[in-house]
Amino acid sequence: MRSTGSPDYDAVIVGAGFSGIYLLHKLRDAGFKVLLVDAAAQPGGIWYWNCYPGARVDSQVPLYEFSIPEVWKSWAWSERFPGWKELRAYFRHVCDTLGLWPLMRMGSRVESARFDEEGRRWRLQLEGGEGISTHFLLPALGFASKPYIPDMPGIAAFEGDWCHTARWPQQGIDLSGRRIAVIGTGASGVQIAQEAAKCAEKLTLFQRTPILGLPMRQERLTEDIQQRDKQGYPAIFVRRKRTNGGFECQSLDISALDVDATTRNNHFETLWRQGGLKFWYNNFADILTNREANRYAYEFWRKKVLARIIDPVMAEKLAPAEPPHPFGTKRPSLEQGYYEIFEQDNVALVDLKANAIIRIEPQAIKMEDGEVECDLIIFATGFDAGRGGLIDMNITGREGLPLWQAWEDGLRAYLGMAVSGFPNMLFAYGPLSPSGFANGPTSAEIQGDWICDFMVWLRRRDIDLFEGKPAAETGWTEMVAAAGAMTLFPEAASWYMGANIPGKKRQLINFPSVSSYAALCDEEAAGSYAGFAFEKLTRKDGPTI
Repeated sequence: MRSTGSPDYDAVIVGAGFSGIYLLHKLRDAGFKVLLVDAAAQPGGIWYWNCYPGARVDSQVPLYEFSIPEVWKSWAWSERFPGWKELRAYFRHVCDTLGLWPLMRMGSRVESARFDEEGRRWRLQLEGGEGISTHFLLPALGFASKPYIPDMPGIAAFEGDWCHTARWPQQGIDLSGRRIAVIGTGASGVQIAQEAAKCAEKLTLFQRTPILGLPMRQERLTEDIQQRDKQGYPAIFVRRKRTNGGFECQSLDISALDVDATTRNNHFETLWRQGGLKFWYNNFADILTNREANRYAYEFWRKKVLARIIDPVMAEKLAPAEPPHPFGTKRPSLEQGYYEIFEQDNVALVDLKANAIIRIEPQAIKMEDGEVECDLIIFATGFDAGRGGLIDMNITGREGLPLWQAWEDGLRAYLGMAVSGFPNMLFAYGPLSPSGFANGPTSAEIQGDWICDFMVWLRRRDIDLFEGKPAAETGWTEMVAAAGAMTLFPEAASWYMGANIPGKKRQLINFPSVSSYAALCDEEAAGSYAGFAFEKLTRKDGPTI
């Protein structure tokens, strides 16, 4: 084969969230010529785009941060569950501490990425017309980078303001005195509703499925307490990689059916008081696999919520006697007084299953029964999880195959990182990896370490091209589906199953265990990456990496 010269970079990372920043740090230190690009003006990934009032994490610190000593030793948080402003400051601290800024190009959107088969490189087209080439393409867009806005007839004629929570204007929106319609009651809907209820003239929430919210138990943190606690951070960071969700602990080893009612309820009560997502990830072993065990958890949850709602009609809408889905098969949202806002005169709830939206009028939302006047519509309608951001990058592999077409019949990816037909590309925090089931920084470090080690392995062997084998990819995809079939997740019409996007294939899009995922990735490395095919290309000017 003929000599083609070297591409501009060994690796281009797309995305400046946890995965992208960690990859940049690792690859730079490993001696690769690497560039990170992101459409956002600042690093932070989802914490740049999600800047709506009330936006904050649902994983407590120090779990929700990097385990890099020079970063955590010189940083202190103000809250147990930080908000978006503090997360942005944290990312700036990371980039300052690690000296990453010279390798980052913010405000640069990738409009397309095409694999050049003759030149054995990826060619990226950036917004504004600039083209760059790279040996490896490493998208790190996250699973929630493509907002989903349902088709609403009449929205173009709406005379007020409207936006999706994930595309909130950077200059902000004043909610005071507004007549606000929030469509969707997932995590972002809950968070913004709690803030809007404090100042809106009228707040109307449009609910399709009631959210099974858990108490956040927010706490203020002092620097002195954190300095004391940091002695235990290294052990916490090691432990989180050995759990199913990337947290400090996981589900118990015992069934909810193997204990008496008192023991079971005492454990439920302990988790409830601790707050956060612990009622989800630290519960009995079979909460997410056994319907009877799951029902015990739901009934406990419902009893707690009903005690906070006065109106019995509203209570049945928010915490129905019959579960809308098995508890935990939609990601629970953490709330701070959410259920109490419905006792306020300025807050109303519309049940979309009983009263659907017909169209958007210039100054109102027209329902099957009546209309809701509003001057601000907020879509809290989630994301095209897993695939959306990657498809929007307009990635084209071998023989002109676009990624959207490769995934037309369902998501497929070996190790949740590589797609057959797309050589020298690995994505982080994407579909069929733990992603949506995992604490973000934990997953970012597991995948980032693996990708870096893999690239070093390739460099030492002068391997120019790798590609996931079709059989390995099929086996991995089927394994994730089989794992999901053993749980209650397929019984919920959730984004975990791709059910929130019209026409999207129903399949579990996340690998269900961080620790098992890490072990399988380690096995792949120990077996000399047997799930990949490799090729070498002799160049006159030497190997690219």
